[in-house]
Amino acid sequence: VKEIQTRHYISSALSTAKKFNEAIREHWGIENSLHWLLDVAFDEDNSMKRAGNAAENFSVISKIALNAIRQSDQKKGVTKLSVKSKRKKAGWSNDYLTNILTNAH
Repeated sequence: VKEIQTRHYISSALSTAKKFNEAIREHWGIENSLHWLLDVAFDEDNSMKRAGNAAENFSVISKIALNAIRQSDQKKGVTKLSVKSKRKKAGWSNDYLTNILTNAH
């Protein structure tokens, strides 16, 4: 079944519809990939944080933690553990956590 949808965007950029479409799809591909990783590593979809700004604040902190883990590992070439495993290891080992926090830039 083929479905046709129309989307309207406002932009001052001069480009073709094809280029806009490519940019939008690329953006959402990155966004969906990030969401998936945050859900797997931090179980965001099952979070019960609903009061005030708790969910948004926790999401920001999760993204900071994810970036710290990634940046720390990039410097050392460490890729054997998953992000979820590295997060858990940081919770178990103060030395590992300190290493992540001091080596991320």
